[in-house]
Amino acid sequence: MGRYFIDPVHSKIEFNVKHMMFAKVRGGLKKFSGTLDYDAQKLENSRVDILIESESIDTGDLQRDNQVKGSDFLDIKKYPTITFISKKFEGNFRQLKIKGDLTLHGVTLPVILEVEELLDEMKGHKLSAKAATKINRKDFGLSWNAALEAGGILVGDEVNISLNVQFNKV
Repeated sequence: MGRYFIDPVHSKIEFNVKHMMFAKVRGGLKKFSGTLDYDAQKLENSRVDILIESESIDTGDLQRDNQVKGSDFLDIKKYPTITFISKKFEGNFRQLKIKGDLTLHGVTLPVILEVEELLDEMKGHKLSAKAATKINRKDFGLSWNAALEAGGILVGDEVNISLNVQFNKV
């Protein structure tokens, strides 16, 4: 068992959500940290914890970022962090599912990170992983929306989240 820390310089947490029914708004969360307790012999003994600073959201548009940080969405003053705490690792290096609890906007719900690949780089000194999940933002109390004149809604409910993370051994 080895302990690893997320390398924020070589890691990204990104998301996308439909905007105006067709386009997608893409963005990222820029400030995060986390640990991975990794057991290469028994993956099921592994554990990962991630802490994200809500204020670090960046969609490339300051006005939109300010709205998302406000009470209509993330309400960063009340909920300054987003966390993921794993409960169970299932599968193998090529088909890994990490089941855990995502806490967002004061609501904790189970999610599954589908890990595309877990690579042991540099003989145990660095690990990298690509993972993805989908959430319904309304499940987390993020229900603000606006109707469009031509029909439909401004913001989609499904949020796609992707992680491309490098872990460095302590």
